[in-house]
Amino acid sequence: MLQSSEPRGPAAFDVPKGDVAFRRALQQRLLSQTKPPGSLGMLEEIGLRLGLLQRTLTPKVEHMRICVFAGSHGVAREGVSAYPAEVTGQMVANFLNGGAAVCVLARAAGASLHIVDVGVDADFPGNLLKHSSFFSRRIKRGTESFVTAPAMLPCECAAALEVGREQARLAAADSIDALGIGEMGIGNSTSAAALCAALLPADAACVTGLGTGVDGAGLARKLGAIRVGLALHASEATGPEAALHWLAAVGGLEIAALTGCILEAARLRLPIVVDGFIATAAALLAARLEPGCLECCFFAHQSAEAGHLAVLAALDVRPIHQLEMRLGEASGAALALPLLRAAARLLTEMATFEAAGVSGAPIAPNLL
Repeated sequence: MLQSSEPRGPAAFDVPKGDVAFRRALQQRLLSQTKPPGSLGMLEEIGLRLGLLQRTLTPKVEHMRICVFAGSHGVAREGVSAYPAEVTGQMVANFLNGGAAVCVLARAAGASLHIVDVGVDADFPGNLLKHSSFFSRRIKRGTESFVTAPAMLPCECAAALEVGREQARLAAADSIDALGIGEMGIGNSTSAAALCAALLPADAACVTGLGTGVDGAGLARKLGAIRVGLALHASEATGPEAALHWLAAVGGLEIAALTGCILEAARLRLPIVVDGFIATAAALLAARLEPGCLECCFFAHQSAEAGHLAVLAALDVRPIHQLEMRLGEASGAALALPLLRAAARLLTEMATFEAAGVSGAPIAPNLL
């Protein structure tokens, strides 16, 4: 059984590992600025990573976008959520009408918003289908219940991965500097918990939480569904094959899209802000497929959902903030994106001791 512990720190800040000279130049820039070394804490680490990803001493995060991938889950029929399955489609409409939390937070951050239907079991009116922020990429009308069958066929899983890759390519083509990702799908914390239990591996009880706020009986149904699904789809596959097997067997169409988006963002060296538990489960999948993809990932927050800390620890990463959130829909990513912008501006705009005429302490060699 996986033992939860505090995330161990900056392993994910080692990018790109081979560019030692450029890393030293960025560190020198940080150390020469008018502040005690390290006094801006994680903002300095974020600025360093942005500079490495963008290959510049003056990184920028001015154009930001948030992508919310939506999909319905057959496992919702097992009574694993406090909300009915039709809420997935209703919330997509709420996103497009600007009324959801992520809409408010995206506006506050100055970020554009894309809503992507990867597999919602709903019919949308024509005005929403024509919305400039809506991308209809529906693979099927929701997954199967993984209690009785694989959630997706391998070809459906592959198609959903490609939906996510498309959004990363669109962001790069639109000169987006950083991309936040999140999800909407009633039942998807059940799928995410099943994925994490299979891949870590961990006992299902250690990574399964209340999700949308189920009561004790609902949590018991949720744990029961996960354990049945894990037993039904047990596999001897290892490595990337195991990740793809479990994604198709117990995952979600929107979780597959999140995974594909992370993989393509890494290929494009596009900074990507990963939201909460479900998006972090997608990052776990992506890391099993391409371990180096974590180099582009900034983890927005540690959610209140059981299991999130365990997955962050397994990935050896630390979140940017902790506000006891568990909403999903990229709300945490929307809050973290402005911190990336602030980190980039600090690295780029802050005066050096020499330029400001301020006396600075000598830089110790071991700080470079």
